[in-house]
Amino acid sequence: MTAPPDDCLARNEWICGEYISSRGEILLDAVVQHLQLTVVSVLLGLVLAVPLAIAARRWRWASGPVLSLTTVLYTIPSLAMFSLLLPVYGLSASLVIAGLVLYSLTLLVRNILAGLRAVPEDTRQAARGMGYGPVRLLLAVELPLALPAAMAGLRIATVSAVSLVTIGAIVGHGGLGNLIYAGMNTYFKAQVLTASVLCVLVAIAADLLLLGVQRLLTPWLREARA
Repeated sequence: MTAPPDDCLARNEWICGEYISSRGEILLDAVVQHLQLTVVSVLLGLVLAVPLAIAARRWRWASGPVLSLTTVLYTIPSLAMFSLLLPVYGLSASLVIAGLVLYSLTLLVRNILAGLRAVPEDTRQAARGMGYGPVRLLLAVELPLALPAAMAGLRIATVSAVSLVTIGAIVGHGGLGNLIYAGMNTYFKAQVLTASVLCVLVAIAADLLLLGVQRLLTPWLREARA
């Protein structure tokens, strides 16, 4: 029996509106899982990257080891990284999150450190002359001025995390990657294309959102351009 001419699922076409309408809940669940894994990973990476970058900026001897370690972590292939973490986390979402956190450190630490190093020394001296202590100087002067570079790193790390989450499909926690992986195994064209396009859209939306946050947090840059 031949498939009806309007049945794109039966014909296994790449573009199929019927697939989207009939599997909307599955797609939504995959997008939500993808976002959860991405957000948690990047936030944890940021929590670790900020003190590492501050330490590398404050103590010159710490800069080399911190940058070297984070760079080495980024060179480890994703499958090898997950295999190394497997004995600790097992086949769980934590395995994917831990791997993404380690990957994000390279981008985050380098950009935050670059931003801190770019703060003019005369600005620091002026703040110290006004009675700013080390903590207040960091929070009120150095970190705000380092925001543009830090946000650039955060945007790249987030987009990279969106992409790398799909690798988590090998352990069943890959968000949209689960659909892509299953679709490739069964040559389900509509599923592969739809999940892939959604992954790209998530990355673009995340980047635009962070760009908007950056513009809100750095109004002086808008004034300088004006």
